[in-house]
Amino acid sequence: MQATTASSTTSLPGQYWQWRGHNVYYVRAGEKQPQRPPLLLVHGFGASTDHWRKNITGLNQDFEVFAIDLLGFGRSAKPKLQYSGDLWRDQLNDFISEVIGQKTVLAGNSLGGYASLCVAAQHPDSTAGLVLLNSAGPFSTPQPTSEPEALQSQIQPPKESSGLQKLLGNSVKWMFQQPLAQFLLFQYVRQRWVIRQTLEKVYLDKSAITDQLVEEIYRPAYDAGALDVFVSVFSTPQGEKVDVLLRQLTCSLLLLWGEADPWMNCRERSQKFRQYYPELKEYFLTAGHCPHDEVPNQVNSLLRDWVLSIN
Repeated sequence: MQATTASSTTSLPGQYWQWRGHNVYYVRAGEKQPQRPPLLLVHGFGASTDHWRKNITGLNQDFEVFAIDLLGFGRSAKPKLQYSGDLWRDQLNDFISEVIGQKTVLAGNSLGGYASLCVAAQHPDSTAGLVLLNSAGPFSTPQPTSEPEALQSQIQPPKESSGLQKLLGNSVKWMFQQPLAQFLLFQYVRQRWVIRQTLEKVYLDKSAITDQLVEEIYRPAYDAGALDVFVSVFSTPQGEKVDVLLRQLTCSLLLLWGEADPWMNCRERSQKFRQYYPELKEYFLTAGHCPHDEVPNQVNSLLRDWVLSIN
């Protein structure tokens, strides 16, 4: 394992870890606590370690806290690979093994929640507990749209009964699988005003949408390889179903829902989680898709108390 210091626009300095020949960026804060597990915070689609700033500074007095940029996002490398839950599962598991060095509580938002669930279910020796914040991922039965499917739903017509409309829907889907269309779509979605517009749809508290937040999402989208990552995420087949993963899960599970999330029906999704893992604990918060950024004090308090209770 090699680590080098990296510059950051945040007040928290980060480092690079070499994984499979690629630079992976992470932040570490706080001191190791002999009687408490460390925390590993995992961002959602298009975000990075920056998105956890309020949580890192709010939790590092009580825990050793790590946050990581998934390969393909943030300050991490963006090689041309097939991006999937399996890839990020392996990245997170190896990071826990090589860098953290002990069982860890994983906390993931959206896409990062799905990747964290994959680790917890399939690598129990790495996991001391699991916290999912508006976690993405498909169930075996149809579920309300979630990230990144939400973006696809914005560019594809809704499902209709008409054969002509079905044909048109398939045509649109085919069109956005073409390289030129993918390029043009990516040029569109990575503009600052589009990023802000998207955030305004999924944040309940609009005051949390700062210029800094927009810039933190905008900046990595112009890194070399960002287009390839975008295309891969939307073309890779779905990973293991959430219900299958929940059946494999053995650690304690906390769900934190931003109930105003327009990308998923949190109450309905919650029932699915309870169906397959009834012993979980959960809270519904007055927030949107990213409760850790909108209501960080509530999230930090609930996460802290829960980790101490299971420990």
